[in-house]
Amino acid sequence: MMTNLQKRRLMDHDAPNRSTNIVNGRNSNILNWDDVRFPWAYPKYKRMLANFWTPFEINMSKDIKQFPMLTPKEQESFLKIIGLLALLDSIQTDFAGKVADYLTDSSLNALMIILAQQEVIHNHSYSYVLSSIVDKKTQDEVFEFWRSEPTLQKRNDFVTSGYQDFVEKPSIESLLKAIIFDVILEGLFFYSGFAFFYHLARNQKMVATSTMINYINRDEQIHVGLFEKIYKEVLKENPQYDTESLRQYGTDTFREAALLEIEWGKEVIGDGVKGILLSELEAYIKFMANKRAEQLGFDAPFEGYRTNPMRWIIAYQEVDLGKTDFFEQKSRQYTKTTDSNGFDEL
Repeated sequence: MMTNLQKRRLMDHDAPNRSTNIVNGRNSNILNWDDVRFPWAYPKYKRMLANFWTPFEINMSKDIKQFPMLTPKEQESFLKIIGLLALLDSIQTDFAGKVADYLTDSSLNALMIILAQQEVIHNHSYSYVLSSIVDKKTQDEVFEFWRSEPTLQKRNDFVTSGYQDFVEKPSIESLLKAIIFDVILEGLFFYSGFAFFYHLARNQKMVATSTMINYINRDEQIHVGLFEKIYKEVLKENPQYDTESLRQYGTDTFREAALLEIEWGKEVIGDGVKGILLSELEAYIKFMANKRAEQLGFDAPFEGYRTNPMRWIIAYQEVDLGKTDFFEQKSRQYTKTTDSNGFDEL
């Protein structure tokens, strides 16, 4: 069973403004937010706009002074994790555009463009952090880690191979599988890194960087939710693809991804970062893998692991961004995160 995907036309004079299908449908490509197929698209659009931020808004002066005071292991972990995030968000920017080409719905195309723009900002933030705290030579080395770190290469190859099949042979099946890898990238592969930065923040270290990670984390939550919606809508319109084989593939893929994330977490955090227990980090990653797998309708890959063993992290997701910045650095007018927008789900 293989249904190839057709690209959305630049303009279709004979098609309605409201799309007929999420993929392989017809759509004039004229966007009228009051006449869209999916009722959740416009609220998602407003939420993504409300989250807008740029790295320039974050004052790095304290982090510049603190970075040399971190332990050698903390410095190494900091740079390696930034290198990982830079690679993944670079891939993600391109992937979002490629998916957008095959979504025959102008509102979802618009959401993908915003998502890609947010990934560009995320990637810029890593350059912004590095240019603040290390010299140009070190910054360039960090952006080359993806070539030289074996564990990092293994993780990157895992995601890029999942994307590449869709890029080379776009079909409904390859799109569904690529979305699984997207949720892994944005909803699982960042999370040991997030835990590291939040751990520094709770010890009043590198708080500005953690502020930026906080905003990135919030964006990624929304991106996961968007791709989850697209995945389920594709299956709803093409139920013949909702098979036991696909569900087993999903469970198996999340299991493999979690083991890669655990291996990476142990390498970059190890026993040298005081205050993070590797047993808790492993349990946390398995908890997140179960949660993400079930979001897409798969069986959990790990028996048990139903509660977050690193509950302290939640406090760093529930900062009231409508009132103050992370650790009250300065006033900011961002949307408040609540249970309804999914940001408490870490």
